[in-house]
Amino acid sequence: MQEQVNLDLMEFVEKNILPRYNAFGRSHGMEHVTRVIRNSLILARQAGADINMAYTIAAYHDLGMEGPRAIHHITSGKILMADIRLKKWFTTQQIQFMKEAVEDHRASSSHAPRSIYGKIVAEADRDLDPEIVFKRAILYGAEHYPSHSKEQMWERFRDHMEEKYATNGYIRLWIRNSPNEHNLTKIREIIADKSLLRDKFEKIYMQEFGV
Repeated sequence: MQEQVNLDLMEFVEKNILPRYNAFGRSHGMEHVTRVIRNSLILARQAGADINMAYTIAAYHDLGMEGPRAIHHITSGKILMADIRLKKWFTTQQIQFMKEAVEDHRASSSHAPRSIYGKIVAEADRDLDPEIVFKRAILYGAEHYPSHSKEQMWERFRDHMEEKYATNGYIRLWIRNSPNEHNLTKIREIIADKSLLRDKFEKIYMQEFGV
């Protein structure tokens, strides 16, 4: 099994693909895609999956944020599928698998990912370090609802945490015994304690916005 990403492919992605994330704000920007790539490579090595495919899927997974967020996973898959430059490194079948994996990465998806590659990127996208989860949610709110007051930001943050990450939330994990299992338990404990959740919000909000 290849342990390292093809250097020619990596150069192409770093020059032509990753810079597009600079337009997506801090919640889905370069820091996010870099983290998803790093997590994907770790999981791909653990699973014995093709390292170049896992790398490329992670690099393309959120490019659809250039359009409506609600369908960004579908748009991202179309962008990958339409990029004929990838034929230099992958077969038509591999590109189809990668497209499907990108489509399947979204946390609110109603079905399980169709392949190990979809499971890898879905799991890698759910970097469930509690501080990262809370910070990204607050930054997303600030980017997309700039007219909200601080209290409205809190209410949106609290409701999003409940809807997505709480015990009855829609998030699903696909790879057993991953670091995310432990972290999701920690997140749920914090969500269950509303005063503790509010403290987390206040701390991050102060660090990011100074108020």
